Amino acid sequence: MNASTPVQRTTGAARYRDDVVELLGSMRFAVSLLSFICVASVVGTVLVQNQPSNNYVNQFGPFWYQVFDTFSLYHVYNAWWFLLIMGFLVVSTSLCLVRNAPKMIKEMRTYREYMRESSFNSFHHRAHVDGAVPVAEAVEASAALLKRRGYKLRLRQDGDATLIAAKTGTGNRLGYIFAHAAIVIICIGGLLDSEMPVRLQVWLGSKAPLHDNMAIADVPPSGRLSIDNPSFRANVLIPEGGQSRNAIVLVGDGAMVQPLPFTLELKKFIVEYYSTGMPRLFASEVQVTDGETGDTFPAKIEVNEPLRYKGVTVYQSSFDDGGSTLSLVGHALRGADNYSFPVDGKVGGTASLVPAAGANVNASDLKDLTVEFSGFRPINVENFASQVGTPAPQALREHVASVAGSAAKVGHDKDFRNVGPSVQYKLRDASGQAYEFNNYMLPVDVEGTPVFLNGMRATPEEEFRYVRIPADAKSTMEEFLGLRAALQDPAARELAARRFADSNRLAAGSGGEALTQQLRESAQRALDTFATGGLQAIARFLEGNVPAAEQQRAADVVVKLLGGAMAELRNVARERLGLSPLPRTGPDVEQASTWTQMSVAALSDMFLYPAPVLLSLSSFNHVQASVFQVSRTPGKTAVYLGCLLLVLGVFSMFYIRERRVWLWIKPAPSGAAGSDTRMAMTSQRRTLDFNREYDVLKADLADVLQDRQPPVDATGSPAPQAHDTKGGS
Repeated sequence: MNASTPVQRTTGAARYRDDVVELLGSMRFAVSLLSFICVASVVGTVLVQNQPSNNYVNQFGPFWYQVFDTFSLYHVYNAWWFLLIMGFLVVSTSLCLVRNAPKMIKEMRTYREYMRESSFNSFHHRAHVDGAVPVAEAVEASAALLKRRGYKLRLRQDGDATLIAAKTGTGNRLGYIFAHAAIVIICIGGLLDSEMPVRLQVWLGSKAPLHDNMAIADVPPSGRLSIDNPSFRANVLIPEGGQSRNAIVLVGDGAMVQPLPFTLELKKFIVEYYSTGMPRLFASEVQVTDGETGDTFPAKIEVNEPLRYKGVTVYQSSFDDGGSTLSLVGHALRGADNYSFPVDGKVGGTASLVPAAGANVNASDLKDLTVEFSGFRPINVENFASQVGTPAPQALREHVASVAGSAAKVGHDKDFRNVGPSVQYKLRDASGQAYEFNNYMLPVDVEGTPVFLNGMRATPEEEFRYVRIPADAKSTMEEFLGLRAALQDPAARELAARRFADSNRLAAGSGGEALTQQLRESAQRALDTFATGGLQAIARFLEGNVPAAEQQRAADVVVKLLGGAMAELRNVARERLGLSPLPRTGPDVEQASTWTQMSVAALSDMFLYPAPVLLSLSSFNHVQASVFQVSRTPGKTAVYLGCLLLVLGVFSMFYIRERRVWLWIKPAPSGAAGSDTRMAMTSQRRTLDFNREYDVLKADLADVLQDRQPPVDATGSPAPQAHDTKGGS
């Protein structure tokens, strides 16, 4: 019993191995793999791939983000399970080829000439012809007929009988071989051009992606790929006048450095724009230096016209800022002092907010704040609109904001315009918290009024929300900033309230002094409340002190009162700036009123502005940079070859029909003159065309064996003379 145990184990292991091989090479397994690949491709098409994780969290929420991330749905085509399925498909299809291709090739080469006379009865398409010519002539005539029909044939003598085995269209079986070989080749090419070569190095532990920012020179060997890496897709950003021979490969949430066999130097970046400001063409004039020989040559890289050198293809992907130098002005947004100070920086760098010595500004507001310059754009094509239609009913706070001309309005009619340069930066405090800002350099005409757009957002997933600061007559923010400082000055507010009451003394009539005093106190209260929190503070005051039924009417009264008091406060601010008072009559009154209304809205929004300082761009030195995608894709040639084989395979399977014909020719029975011929014909697909071909061949065979011209029927077609021995044709 013990002696037989090893034999049983060996037999069981062999049976298990055979079952696994049978499963891997089966049609159902391959179809299942293809179904999974199709489903994954649908997911990869519907779900945008390779986006920052924050985008997915914002779109799906933390829970579903984690679920989708578990299955790597954000980069399906490089997910481990997708690559595993592709690998199994290669194995399965290869096994099918290994098992079936030799049989098919053997079947293509054979004529099946060892058939017996009794085997003819098993064919559906068979016929019996009584020939008038001797056997030798019948064999010669039949063979000549089949050759004219394009058949290859082989003869076998069996006593006094002769078997003619003929075939044509056996190239049909090459279609199966070509199609399956194409699947294998395309999958292997896809695997070579995927992230699999890089991921294998990571999985095997020899390489590790980097997750911290560091200079390329400081990257350890574990974060560097070999210059002979067989396959990769990477990106490299080169500013004008700069050069690089290293690209960055993204691996999940990390990155690795990919050395290149040559150095790219960007001599000049060319960009052309449409009249709307949208880029029409961008290209890079580069100089390529061979890393081994030191040879150099110029090249021009354009969209759809890449550079190919030493097996690496360099595509013009996009363009970016290459480290433009910026000069900005910081404007204080806290306190009663109107103070500005210079801030210099560089895109990609940082700067500290340091007011000049002796400046009358609260230093604690700017303490520990760092500016990170993240972007600069010399041209911006933005979408503006004007409100149309009847506004819907609004809550009290929304009503107050809308009456005052809130900057939160969103238009509906799209209007694309180039609005000039913009700077994007982050203000980060000592705890690491940061808000992002996007400010335009020049005033933009919005609804007929030039305004400065100053955007803000808390996270990159959010859209920028813009404060619209009205520009003054000199196209600056100077007057608005002076008005902001005056609003925070109690003395200025008191003076403005008194002037407002005095200017309305005549309207008080016989009530005289008492009504004027009451109007002054109301204006003072409106200004003081507005100075503590903007229109939101006024809305809270009304909600807490006025019955609900009267709040709407009270809001209208307070807003009008606030508008008049703010106009007087603006005059106070203009006096401090050395400007002339606003006109009280004439054509410029309406324009001054609109400016004041927009200032009220902007000042109210400033209470929601998450920074004590606003940075405005004053000048810049723009440096262009080109973004290249570099890739080494050895699988591309394999994919092209696979596609060619797939076309040939599909053509062979669908348009080449295999047909086989057998003729058993023997002397006529009972010593009669002539010959006795049995015919059989078969094909893989018995279509109507095959049936017609069979009928025509049968009729022609009857004619040549009867040694006569084929007769014609009423339609002029040959009339068959042979008689079928099958159930039906």
